[in-house]
Amino acid sequence: MSYFISTTLENVSFEEAIEKLTANLKEQGFGVLTDIDIQATFKAKLDVDFKKYRILGACNPNFAIKAISAEDKIGVFLPCNVVVTENSNGQVEIAAVDPIASMISVGNENLEALAADVRERLTTAVKTL
Repeated sequence: MSYFISTTLENVSFEEAIEKLTANLKEQGFGVLTDIDIQATFKAKLDVDFKKYRILGACNPNFAIKAISAEDKIGVFLPCNVVVTENSNGQVEIAAVDPIASMISVGNENLEALAADVRERLTTAVKTL
């Protein structure tokens, strides 16, 4: 089982991909709580040039409260990270965490259906770009 859900976009700018992804996530009930610019961070902290690489922390509050209520420490897996990168050939790759793969390590049967629902919504957000 892969630990992520992904798609590759051609003829779409990095910025446009992030805009479309954010809109798709919103349609699926997710808000973006965090936006980490790895390229800028590596440049500022390490003086290293790195490809465009952003990590968006997506959260659906309805799912989050159910998950935390079922498993108090599940917050270590939240929010759901979605990575946007630009490859050397100009393609933009989107990769979202697969919540089913994450939940395997938790071992709480009460989270299985919830993880499947979150996975379906993240897959829709990523694959319909």
